[in-house]
Amino acid sequence: MDDKSSKDKKQTDQPRAENAKQQQLDHFRIRDTGNPLTTKQNLKVSNDSETLKAGVRGPQLTEDFYFQEKMGHFNREEIPERVVHARGYGAYGEFECYQSMSHVTEAGFLQEAGKKTPTIVRFSTVQGPKGSYDTARDLRCKGVKFYTEEGNYDLTTIAMPVLIIQDPMKFPDVMHAYQNKQDEGIPTATGAHDRFWDFVASNPESIHMVTWIMSDRGVLRSYREMESWSINTYIFMNDQGKGTFVRFVWKPVDGVHSLLNDEALKIGGLDPDYHRRDLRLSIDLGYYPEYELGVQMLEMEDEFKFDFDILDPAKFWPEELIPVQKIGKLTLNRNVDNEFAELEQVAFNPANVVPGIGFSNDPVLQGRLFAYRDTQHHRLGSANHDELPVNRPLCPFHNNTRRGFMRHRIDVDQINYRNNSLAGNTPYVTPPEEGGYKEYPKRVEGHVIRGRSPSFNDFFTQPRIFWNSLTPVEKQHTIEAFSFQLGKVKTESVRQKNVDLLVNVDREMASIIADNIGVRRPSGDNVPVSTSYPSLSQANTPKYARMQKVGVLIGDGFNDQEVNDVLNELRRNQTVIRIISQTLGTVTGSGGTKLRVDETFLTSSPYLMDTLYVVGGTSKTQDRFNANIADYIRVAYTHYKPIGVASTGQSYIQPSPGNNLAGVVFANNNPNFARDFVAAITQQRFWDRT
Repeated sequence: MDDKSSKDKKQTDQPRAENAKQQQLDHFRIRDTGNPLTTKQNLKVSNDSETLKAGVRGPQLTEDFYFQEKMGHFNREEIPERVVHARGYGAYGEFECYQSMSHVTEAGFLQEAGKKTPTIVRFSTVQGPKGSYDTARDLRCKGVKFYTEEGNYDLTTIAMPVLIIQDPMKFPDVMHAYQNKQDEGIPTATGAHDRFWDFVASNPESIHMVTWIMSDRGVLRSYREMESWSINTYIFMNDQGKGTFVRFVWKPVDGVHSLLNDEALKIGGLDPDYHRRDLRLSIDLGYYPEYELGVQMLEMEDEFKFDFDILDPAKFWPEELIPVQKIGKLTLNRNVDNEFAELEQVAFNPANVVPGIGFSNDPVLQGRLFAYRDTQHHRLGSANHDELPVNRPLCPFHNNTRRGFMRHRIDVDQINYRNNSLAGNTPYVTPPEEGGYKEYPKRVEGHVIRGRSPSFNDFFTQPRIFWNSLTPVEKQHTIEAFSFQLGKVKTESVRQKNVDLLVNVDREMASIIADNIGVRRPSGDNVPVSTSYPSLSQANTPKYARMQKVGVLIGDGFNDQEVNDVLNELRRNQTVIRIISQTLGTVTGSGGTKLRVDETFLTSSPYLMDTLYVVGGTSKTQDRFNANIADYIRVAYTHYKPIGVASTGQSYIQPSPGNNLAGVVFANNNPNFARDFVAAITQQRFWDRT
């Protein structure tokens, strides 16, 4: 489905659509502004600055109940952070179904075209703690909670179509290896250390996902531009009891785009909240992030049709073999009001399903059905976490669970067991034909055993296909990432074991990495696979100027008409304009136009800008002004970003035998400069630049 038309209209003009979930949450939203300060029992506070003492220099009195309440609550404000996915952010949204999927599933929110379902979404990294940074090289996750009329449905996905393990028993091991060391508590938010790469070399199934992480996919540019897959295989069930294997994928309408490794590292220090800030800003501006939901479906009888096991979470389903059908669109259109209450307390669980969606025998999925709910019990302190406002379903629910920490419900019935006669055996069970949930009757055979299916044991064919599918630029970035991470590994034998593993994916790649990290080139050769799939590369992804951050480097004396025309064209194309100069205040054009300065060269950075508009001009500290502009241009140019040069900025960038100025657009003698500059911004990177 073509969504270009929806991107051409700025969405700030649209009123915020209220939905049933927001109306429910409004009952819990409290505004303190304009009200008197009180205790939790509504006792009005007369002094909030000093404790109660025996004389102004005397000891504090134990009867100071207000201090005890205030400090006691503060001491308990933090809860255990997630053991993985601790660092994250999100927003509310709405999912709209494109077409009825009743032929394959009973799920109510997929029954008719145009049906809308409220959602909340949380994006996250995996390795780092809550206080780490957004742009770390990592796999990223996306949890979507659909507040359907049948109850909550949670769809969890990650930004790669494969997982690092094939059995849930190994999840604690990979995370122990990935996260920081016990003795020193470092490093933070990186796998560039001995323990992780020792795990990779010792567990060859992990090399597939690791290759994806070392590709551009591992350094996401924005949550708005994140493609993500369910990894696990689920089952759709229709009202006739027919089952269909299914995997889900979210396709961002803005396309899939990445940072460079150097940018990701620099931005992590300059703005640890880079992805959070970008997501919140886009919604505040009305440029709502959009993602189309795709499904890959497979008939039950085709389970063994392919040369990979469809239940193996470390294998992707090639879109060229199992096409993606887009069935709806998610639009994020409301920021949260309270990050803790709404995003820290939101609890996702793949076991939260609705009729028509079930589970395959995918081993990691089976493990996740336990792990997610168990970790929420620990993190949120109670089995009653489903009653928190953000987790509460829209529809009423009835069962016989009782008590527990922080119970919100007041169940007035005295009969809380089945079977019973005193309450007519209610709450009653609902037959499947009347809407009761039913499991798909999967065939199960074999002996009780701890083991792995031999069909999972091809560790290198799909990583080789992924490598074959990358462009030369993407391959170079992947080699650089491997070289950077393995170059941090101190143990030579671990470095050697990894290149000996990588040779199975590509001999040339492994040899280059070996040279870069000071170990012996591996013997052997890559698996003899020449297959490639265009869907695995980011090269053909959609591109827009929307939300690209344009740094306008400007001083006094600019050409009023020229600059205003360009700024208006940038606004029409929904870019984010940041006026950057030597000092805060205003800059004044030759005709008297004044522009407010958003940031200085000191408070901003070329790494935080997607493109530069070099206007130049005069400044009280001209030499420093010129040097700052030169530094911004150097960084933007070496990172292949588009650069627009105003007629007054021509002196800052000149052609030479060493550069071809690809992606640099000049205003001099160019009546179409504004349009050409926007076209360059849309292109985003110029990999042919020298």
